[in-house]
Amino acid sequence: MGCAISGLAAKSDFGEGGEEDAPAHLSDAQIQMIKDSWKVIRDDIAKVGIIMFVRLFETHPECKDVFFLFRDVEDLERLRTSRELRAHGLRVMSFIEKSVARLDHLERLEALAMELGKSHYHYNAPPKYFNYVGAEFICAVQPILKDRWTSELEEAWKTMFQYVTGLMKQGYQEESDRQRQLAVSPKDRPEKRSTAL
Repeated sequence: MGCAISGLAAKSDFGEGGEEDAPAHLSDAQIQMIKDSWKVIRDDIAKVGIIMFVRLFETHPECKDVFFLFRDVEDLERLRTSRELRAHGLRVMSFIEKSVARLDHLERLEALAMELGKSHYHYNAPPKYFNYVGAEFICAVQPILKDRWTSELEEAWKTMFQYVTGLMKQGYQEESDRQRQLAVSPKDRPEKRSTAL
């Protein structure tokens, strides 16, 4: 399935080449393009969710290891018709929809993405996989948007996914640090002094 940003290209396009520390910034025009295109995409969210994950498993089969239900499924047709995959795809599409709705309220988007990153720590879903979803989403929506798809729109979606995945990675790291701190035995923790009189 020939999407130019799928597979290896996704790494450089979605911030795995050292640009991760630079915060992605969306212009007002990009936000409007994303919102306008979402109105078309949302009519096919179940389809996009399934296409996105089937492509993800095709291009990055190691991602299936995170998904207990799909880990051993080799038949892509079985994946395409899986109720569980459809349900997960819809959950991801719901997150994307909430992200789009919060583009005008970045503090709310930040909280949402950070929480999702924290929960992915508990799913054992490594942050390196976060970028892949954005790349596969873009590949899945191009045919749906047809002639509405432009290089400017692609750049807007990439920027949004870079921003969101950066926040998710931050949330994942915070939760990892928190869990590591909780795992430290009480005798190794810094001593707390009572300030009570």
